[in-house]
Amino acid sequence: MNSHDDGEPGSLPAWRERAALPPLGALRCFEAAARLGSFTRAAQELHLTHGAVSRAVRSIEDALGVALFERRNQRVHLTAAGARLRDAAAGAFELLAATVRELREPPRKPALVVSCEPTLLMRWLIPRLPAFQAAHPGIALQWSAGGGPVGFGEVDLAIRRNDFAWGRDVHAQHLFDERVGPVCSPAYRGGHVAGAGRSARFGADVCLLHSATRAGAWDEWARAGRRKRPAAAMEQTFEHFYFSLQAAAAGVGVAIGPWQLVRDEIESGVLAAPLGFVADGSAYYLLSPTPARAGSPAALLAQWLRAQA
Repeated sequence: MNSHDDGEPGSLPAWRERAALPPLGALRCFEAAARLGSFTRAAQELHLTHGAVSRAVRSIEDALGVALFERRNQRVHLTAAGARLRDAAAGAFELLAATVRELREPPRKPALVVSCEPTLLMRWLIPRLPAFQAAHPGIALQWSAGGGPVGFGEVDLAIRRNDFAWGRDVHAQHLFDERVGPVCSPAYRGGHVAGAGRSARFGADVCLLHSATRAGAWDEWARAGRRKRPAAAMEQTFEHFYFSLQAAAAGVGVAIGPWQLVRDEIESGVLAAPLGFVADGSAYYLLSPTPARAGSPAALLAQWLRAQA
């Protein structure tokens, strides 16, 4: 076997197979005629004459030794061989077009993948993202919802509350301290809460709302505020923190709401906070596998997050 040959014994080397292909211009004429079903329309699309398209197709037929079109009643119809070549040519030209588009487009910077606790992402971050995009249009972010330990490699950064140990190898940047307080609809406050601030008291018929993901929220608030947990006539538990806050806004009862998660609803009047908010000793951090370099997308995101808080 010749040392310059490729493939199986008896086959043509790859460079000779490529050299044996019909000219690209002829293939373009054939593909257009096959796609449009007309030599005339193909000539119009390619800005050629009818005769030029016909000669190009004939040259391919002569080179392959097969008929690609049947000419009946002044119309052309693909043969079985023509249909096979049409499919191959169409796929090849589409691949070439896609590659050219990619080469002409400027390279995109990879998105920074950020994991965030779901309720914080929905209620606090997403409403503020347009401001980040306006301030940093060159930074692409990809958000994912998650909590607890972080699998770096799948994500680049994570926003977490320090209610678990994330280990010494994780770099943590403080974002903001957590402040919590009872929240309810203004109408529910009028019928079930007397007074305001330190003197506010819940009525005997109050319904306390709980979340399975923060089961001890009422007790943590009571300890942080040096208050007694209210004696409730009814209690309801929801699977997710987000649902308990939605139930409070709907007038079902009173839920413990972190300030960052309810601040927009407090400011718009959808929710009321009759007893205010107190720091519960926890905080949110931006976690990363290594410290962020000054001026990097991660550092700019951390700076922006702190400013929003």
